[in-house]
Amino acid sequence: MTRALLHDRLEHGLAALGLALPDDAPRRLLDYLALLERWNATYNLTAVRDPAEMVTRHLLDSLAILPHVHGSTLADLGTGPGLPGIPLAIAAPGREILLVDSNGKKVRFLREAIRALKLEGVRAVQSRVEDLQGQFECITARAFASLADMLGWGGHLLASGGSWLAMKGPSAEDELAGIPAGFRLCERHALQVPGLEAERQLLVLGRT
Repeated sequence: MTRALLHDRLEHGLAALGLALPDDAPRRLLDYLALLERWNATYNLTAVRDPAEMVTRHLLDSLAILPHVHGSTLADLGTGPGLPGIPLAIAAPGREILLVDSNGKKVRFLREAIRALKLEGVRAVQSRVEDLQGQFECITARAFASLADMLGWGGHLLASGGSWLAMKGPSAEDELAGIPAGFRLCERHALQVPGLEAERQLLVLGRT
């Protein structure tokens, strides 16, 4: 699929999500996708190979949570190749974002993406979540672990009054009982990702 067609697909998706992004954001999002596609050929960073699928499954899926992202500091845990952290950084610049993954080749890609895309305020660190220090007003986690494990490993990173945004499929119902003491489910939202048949939901968690 040509870049022009990818651009159209992205623009239609953004319109369907009701998102108004900075003027240069669509171009930068597609630059990110091109970089990911290039590295993916060698390093196998994502199972999604088709660029059109990447627009839907990576960009639009990540950006569907944008209206719920708050605060000036964000940690994206188990970010993989930068999802949702890099699309969020491009779509809403100005916050400090830490991309966290334990996989060395993914972190090498993240550092190259930050450099090539000139992402200000964005850093990548290779670390296990439980070894990480700091406090963040917003934490994102996309298909990273069960709620119990996620909060067990990384709960110490959530600032008082902060929001933990867990992106989940329909089966998350079974996980709600495993939310550890000290945390609660604040909101849940069905996510309608344009072009994606799969059911997606966002669970917003906070401290009790």
